[in-house]
Formats: sequence, structure tokens, C-alpha cells
Amino acid sequence: MERLNDKYKIRSFLKSSSISKESFARVLLNSLNILGVLLTIYGIFWGYKQQIFTSEDALRSLLERMGSAAPIGFILIQIIQTVVPIIPAALTIPMGALIFGMGYGFYLNFIGIMIGSIINFILARKLGRPFVELLVDQNKFQKYTRWLDDEKRFNKIFTFGMFFPLSPADLLCYIAGLSKISFRRYLITLSLGKPLTLFLYSFGTTTLLNLAFQVMS
Repeated sequence: MERLNDKYKIRSFLKSSSISKESFARVLLNSLNILGVLLTIYGIFWGYKQQIFTSEDALRSLLERMGSAAPIGFILIQIIQTVVPIIPAALTIPMGALIFGMGYGFYLNFIGIMIGSIINFILARKLGRPFVELLVDQNKFQKYTRWLDDEKRFNKIFTFGMFFPLSPADLLCYIAGLSKISFRRYLITLSLGKPLTLFLYSFGTTTLLNLAFQVMS
């Protein structure tokens, strides 16, 4: 009888430990998200103070100091923020356009976000629902996973989300990995939808930031 009680206590302890680990992971991700936002805002104002957004000479000097590592570093940032959303894409996408120019910045944004989105799909398909739940907002996750049983409806929602700038694209990419959608269809939809949303984010947000800097100057 005592052995049965001991086994029950051990199981209860392990169960509570797994719950606390999940809670800790969510708190950690939320903290990183807040930190990412603060660092991005700081980076924007630091860049403004250094005149890299308003002076071609200052921007050229910064890129020369970074050398060939600048584009690679930016692509890595975009991959990371897509897989683990610690920095808002609404901030990093226009930063690419501001630093590298609309054309080259668009190209770097596209490469980084495409790679990150492919990683999202593969991670979700290989590691399953418990892994995805650790990384994403639970309310949004429950909202979109309701349609996983209806394959046609989810495919429509996913396609619309890839073409609509304000949709939770990273979350939809994870959920697509949990769905029955083929990787080929996923990649085609992603390749067609992302250029439009990237252009709208880059052009729209860059215009707003430039207006804000003009008001502040």
C-alpha cells in the first residue's frame, strides 16, 4: 500500500513539474517578446540619433563598418523573429527597407521570412501541437485550430492570411504544419502572398516612420 502511495506521489510531482515547465516557457517567451520590442524601439531611436535614416553618408558609413555581415545578420534576425516572435515583424520589415533601401531590403526581408516560415511549418509537422502551443498565443491558437478539421475552410483562411498584412502570419504557418495541407501548396501560397504583404509593410511603415522623424526633427 505504501509503495502505491509513493508511486502516486511521484506521478503527481512529475505532472505538476511538467505544468510548471510549460508556464515557465510561456513566461520566458513573453519576457523575450517585451525585450525584443524595447530593443527594436531603442534601435530605431538610436538610428535616428545617429542620422542613419536621414543621412545617406551616415547610413553608408554604418553599412561599411558592418561589411558583408550586415545583410546576413539581418536575414538571421528575420528568421529568428519568424520562428520565435520576440521582435515584431511590423518593426523589422520596414527597418530592412530603411537600412538597405526598398529594393534590396525587400529582397533580404523575403529571404529571411521565407526561410523562417518554412522552419515553422517543418517544426509544427515534426514536433506537433504541444510544441506549437508553447510558442504562440493560446487564444489565437484555439481560434484558428477550430478549423483544422475542415480542410477546405482552413486552406482558404491560410491563403487569405498570407495575402493580408495584418493577419497572424507566423501563427498560421505553424498551424498549417498541423493541418493536412501539402508542403508544395504551402510553399506556393507563401511565395505568392508574402511579396504583397512585405511591400505593404515596407512602404507603409517606412512612410509613417519618415513622417515621424520629420516631425521630431
